[in-house]
Amino acid sequence: MPTDNIRVAIVEDDRATREGLGQLIGGSAGFSCTGFFRSVEDALARLDPLTQVLLLDIHLPGMQGSVGVRVLREKHPHLQVVILTVFDEAERVFESICNGACGYLLKRTAPARLLEAIREAKDGGAPMTPEIARQVIDLFRQSPPPPPRAQHGLSPREMQVLALLAEGYAYTNLAAQLDISVNTVRNHIRAIYEKLHVHSRTEAVSKALRKRMI
Repeated sequence: MPTDNIRVAIVEDDRATREGLGQLIGGSAGFSCTGFFRSVEDALARLDPLTQVLLLDIHLPGMQGSVGVRVLREKHPHLQVVILTVFDEAERVFESICNGACGYLLKRTAPARLLEAIREAKDGGAPMTPEIARQVIDLFRQSPPPPPRAQHGLSPREMQVLALLAEGYAYTNLAAQLDISVNTVRNHIRAIYEKLHVHSRTEAVSKALRKRMI
């Protein structure tokens, strides 16, 4: 397995879907499959720790994917989890993101877009299907507003960076948008994590949305 391939694992209980995803990923240049699992429990027991991106179905036997996200990322903190869902599951996707998923795609996503989304997730992006994104944003907006809070000490520039993170910008695109270096972006993000007491972009964006910071 070439070391520069993006290492991807799949958790999907439907055999045809699981095998189809495996053939797509394993047969595409720059990607390698590190494992196929029917359940969260199976993945927890056997997932290769070098896996970078996990495609996770929501509806699974045993632990649901929307709940399993948190458990998987507690065991593998650097794992980027992309949820696979169907059109009418916005509430479960909302729960998945709050639990640490970095993105969410419809199962009918075109193969080329799916591979692009895996690259985005590996590079720190937040791939999403527009239809689901709109539903999730609506759910955030319908949530009762919290009491007024300070901005946790974030500077105006850090607030800009946080807002762009929430829109799914990768580090390089974020740097270009703000006309700053990628290293400066990383410095801002480290400061945001420290001030918000979080450890990933997903946690930072989730907290910012819940607190109505952005």
